[in-house]
Amino acid sequence: MKYLTTLATALLVSAGMSVAASAADTSVCLITKDATNPFFVKMKEGAEAKAKELGVELRSFAGKYDGDHETQVSAIETCIAAGAGGILLVATDSKAITGSVKKARDAGLVVIALDTPLDPMDAADMTFATDNFLAGELIGQWAAKTIDDPAKAKIGLININVTQPSVGVLRNQGFLTGFGIDIGDKSKWGDETDSRIVGQEIGNGNAEGGRKGMENLLAIDPDINVVYTINEPTAAGAYEALKAFGKQNDAIIVSVDGGCPGVANVGAGIIGATAQQYPLDMAGKGVEAIVKAVKTGEMPAATEGKDFYDTGVGLVTDKPVKGLKQLTVEEGKNLCWG
Repeated sequence: MKYLTTLATALLVSAGMSVAASAADTSVCLITKDATNPFFVKMKEGAEAKAKELGVELRSFAGKYDGDHETQVSAIETCIAAGAGGILLVATDSKAITGSVKKARDAGLVVIALDTPLDPMDAADMTFATDNFLAGELIGQWAAKTIDDPAKAKIGLININVTQPSVGVLRNQGFLTGFGIDIGDKSKWGDETDSRIVGQEIGNGNAEGGRKGMENLLAIDPDINVVYTINEPTAAGAYEALKAFGKQNDAIIVSVDGGCPGVANVGAGIIGATAQQYPLDMAGKGVEAIVKAVKTGEMPAATEGKDFYDTGVGLVTDKPVKGLKQLTVEEGKNLCWG
């Protein structure tokens, strides 16, 4: 168990940390990929609310952008030096971060990966996440059932970044599997040989990247009719590119997140279907698990039949298909982002 001295606490406050109202002897660090993506904003809200409820200190860190590995490494070093009880980590590079995670665990910190499993997964004490492969699979199945002829599909995929973090690989490969495409090596995207795949672009998880990625894909084949996007900001950007070329009615866009703006975009016809995650609950349960582990020594357990703690996923669409359990847009709005 680790305790922060009064002096250390004062230093952390001056550095901009979030501190629970009550005096606490256990601190938790939250490290996300960036501070602007609505998913991570909601995740921070969930962690802060649970920390306040439990009377523990919470420090929040974020990369300057999705892919800012160095800032995340620096944040881990800061948490170790401060004597934090544990770290909730959304890794921007699920492979490269493992050395820093090992250093934290060797120092006695409990490390829980949120949303993005580390590679290897057991580099963290536990992973709390959406079943990202299933999330991708659901939107892939929906797309295959929605398009007139899956055999004649022309598919463009917009991923996170070239480091291929595990969350991106899982969603991408799940989507292709759901659509009925042989994925080759399940641990990476880009080695598929199916002629229906027009190309794989990267969008860095934001709208501008989604727009540029879609423009690149349209330059390869202007007749793309299925677009997979890593998240809903990317989907919004992809739609703008399609619209600029007068193609917005010629392609269906699928995504993952289920945030309130994304669900609204499903209702508006911008996104055909999205797989909804629950980051507020994910982060809150992560804080709770670290506090329990620090105070009692009991480590969090995986969901039965899985090697991580599954925080749930739901398919949201206003164009339901047979054979899939789906949420309406109104149901999705009521659940975003729990």
